[in-house]
Amino acid sequence: MKIEEVKSTVKTQRISAHSHIKGLGLDENGFALPSASGLVGQEQAREAAGIVVDMIRSKKMAGRAVLLAGPPGTGKTAIALAIAQELGNKVPFCPMVGSEVYSSEIKKTEVLMENFRRAIGLRIRETKEVYEGEVTELTPVETENPAGGYGKTVSHVIIGLKTAKGSKQLKLDPSIYEALQKEKVEVGDVIYIEANSGAVKRQGRSDGYATEFDLEAEEYVPLPKGEVHKKKEVVQDVTLHDLDAANAKPQGGQDVLSMMGQLLKPKKTEITDKLRREINKVVDKYIDQGIAELVPGVLFIDEIHMLDIETFTYLHRALESAIAPIVIFATNRGRCVIRGTDDIVAPHGIPLDLLDRLVIIRTLPYSRSELEQILKLRANTEGLEIEAEALSALGEVGSRSTLRYAVQLLTPASLTAKTNGRDNITKVDVEEVSSLFLDAKSSARILSDNKDKYMM
Repeated sequence: MKIEEVKSTVKTQRISAHSHIKGLGLDENGFALPSASGLVGQEQAREAAGIVVDMIRSKKMAGRAVLLAGPPGTGKTAIALAIAQELGNKVPFCPMVGSEVYSSEIKKTEVLMENFRRAIGLRIRETKEVYEGEVTELTPVETENPAGGYGKTVSHVIIGLKTAKGSKQLKLDPSIYEALQKEKVEVGDVIYIEANSGAVKRQGRSDGYATEFDLEAEEYVPLPKGEVHKKKEVVQDVTLHDLDAANAKPQGGQDVLSMMGQLLKPKKTEITDKLRREINKVVDKYIDQGIAELVPGVLFIDEIHMLDIETFTYLHRALESAIAPIVIFATNRGRCVIRGTDDIVAPHGIPLDLLDRLVIIRTLPYSRSELEQILKLRANTEGLEIEAEALSALGEVGSRSTLRYAVQLLTPASLTAKTNGRDNITKVDVEEVSSLFLDAKSSARILSDNKDKYMM
């Protein structure tokens, strides 16, 4: 399969717990503002992350790794997502958790390699001869079926295209009519048709139709400038995993054995190293010709201590490869046994040889005032009204237990307020839900005090 035909599978990552994060909150000199872009405190960690972002943008950090280390609830995942926000949509960002590698279907190393390839983008720029404009006419012309029978077939399609400078009427092959149907093109849409391949791309609805409805979930685009027939630079962003997956799919025959083989195949299949090497050769060729450029993205592995000694060894080798993304690890562990060994204790549960090549960013526990600011941000994001006294009470709960627990109490407190006929959360609501639920520390203390009453 040609690279141009591969569609990107990158999706917008939505993580509700961090939906308020918009960036690192740094000023023009790279210094952290006390509270900005959804982040509060952690000034040193955010400034360090800002330097990492600059290194990624200048393409001087491929194959290197960063470790975010700190206690639970100190903003490690938030900082990683803020880095992704700073880099923008054009840089691939692939989040995963360490425990994802333990799949019953494919090898641990294959899961890691798949995510590595997801985090490496390929930007293809090509100047193509295209017909571009707003669709003014779309008429399929039918003829009698040459094979006989009652049905009719489309012999050709007549399509009218209009730009700011002129218009053209095209008589096109029936295969292009099928492509137009797949893209759901109708009169009033702005499209372009590649002259060589016949590929059709719908860009959106012409902005001349913007007042058609009061509310419409449609993207409007301006009427194209210039002539209908022109040369246009087409930019396509895909990841190396998209290329792997597209070329790994068997093209398959229609005989019984081929069809049975496709039915019996497991849902997830491994992509061979041989195929990846072939794709790398094609990618290198495109880069040498100046058609494409590599965009090293970010692979974020949370709970890195969940990986075992085998995967750490594989990570070490993968980081040294010619095509490697920027890798950000996160962990909340101190000194612990490396998974997959019996007695090797290491900082953060990471082997020393891998730890030696990491840049470590430390996150610190939040102060009481910082906790209250974060809780206020979360309340605003969730559309909740909270009184100052209630916020202070939640801040006390957070400093006594964890920030995560305090954030989780916001919704129950809001529901309690509504039950009592109020729109805003008061201190009484917070105290009521605090008495109904237990945090992890309180639960552990109760278990310790009453261990004789529980089954072992």
